Amino acid sequence: MPRAVLPALADEAAIELEFATFGDPGNPTLLLVNGYTSQMIVWETELIDGLVAQGLHVVIYDNRDVGLSTKLDGQQVQPMKVLQSIIAGESVEVPYTLSAMAADGMGLLTHLGIDQAHIAGVSMGGMIVQMMAIEHPDRVLSLCSIMSSPGHPDYGQPSAEARSALLAPPSIEREAYINDSIGAKVWLSKKYFSEDVTRDRSARQFDRIFYPEGFTRQLAAIYATGDRSERLQQLNVPTLVIHGRDDELISPSGGERTAELIDGSRYLLLSDMGHDLPAPLAPVLVEAIAGHIRVSNSNTSNQV
Repeated sequence: MPRAVLPALADEAAIELEFATFGDPGNPTLLLVNGYTSQMIVWETELIDGLVAQGLHVVIYDNRDVGLSTKLDGQQVQPMKVLQSIIAGESVEVPYTLSAMAADGMGLLTHLGIDQAHIAGVSMGGMIVQMMAIEHPDRVLSLCSIMSSPGHPDYGQPSAEARSALLAPPSIEREAYINDSIGAKVWLSKKYFSEDVTRDRSARQFDRIFYPEGFTRQLAAIYATGDRSERLQQLNVPTLVIHGRDDELISPSGGERTAELIDGSRYLLLSDMGHDLPAPLAPVLVEAIAGHIRVSNSNTSNQV
C-alpha cells in the first residue's frame, strides 16, 4: 500500500502515514478515520464497497503509532497520570494530542491533492474528525461522528466491565492476544457477535504489526485533549452522529450529547449496534453516511 510523508510540524519529526484509496478520485472524497489501536485493515469490505458504489472516493489510513504508519518509539507516557492531571485541572506533557492526529489526516488529504473532503470517524476516530472540523473547518464538507463523544466526563462513560477489558495490558504472545480479543464481546453488537470474526480480525492486526507501545500514547492523546464541548458548539458543518444502543465502551449518551452540541446535526441511534460496525449493518450505515453526504452536497450547491 502507498505511504504519505507529511511535512514536519514545528515540534516533531515528519510523520509517514500508510493509506489506501478506493473508487474514482474524481468523485467526492470521504476520509475514514480509525479508532483507538485500530488498523485500517479492519474496515469491513461491505462498508467500503457500498460507499464506493454510492459514488464516493474513499480514503483510509493507519493513524500514527499503529499499523504501518510512523511509530514514536521511546516516547513514554502514563495515560492514567495524564487523566488524573486533567481532572485536577493541571497542565500535562504528552507526546501528542488529538489535534496532531487531526492534522495528520489533513496532511494526507494535501498529499493526495484534495482540498476539501467529507470526514467520518469511529470511536477515537470520531474524536479526531471532530478536531478536524474544529481546527480545519475550511477543508471539511461534512462530518460524521460514529460511536464517539465530546470528551466531557459526564457523557459516554463505559461500563465497569468494558473499562476493565479496555485497560487490561495486551498479551504479547499471538495466541493469547487472539484469545483475549474475545473480551471485547462486552461492547460489541450483541445481535451480530461472532467469535470467529473477532478472532480473525485480531489475528490479522497482530500479524500485520503488533505495537502495544503506541496504545499508551494514543490513550494519553485522548485524555490530554479533554472536553471539546464549547468548541463543538461553534461548528457550522453538516453533521451526522451515529451511535449504537448496545455500546458499553462509549455509552450512547456520548453520541446524544455530541448531536446536542452541534447545531443542526442529525442523530441516528441503531438499536442493534454496539461499539463496532458489523458487516450485516453495512447497508444501513452506507445509506446513512452516503445520504448525509448527498444532502450536504445539495445544500452546498444551493448556497453557491
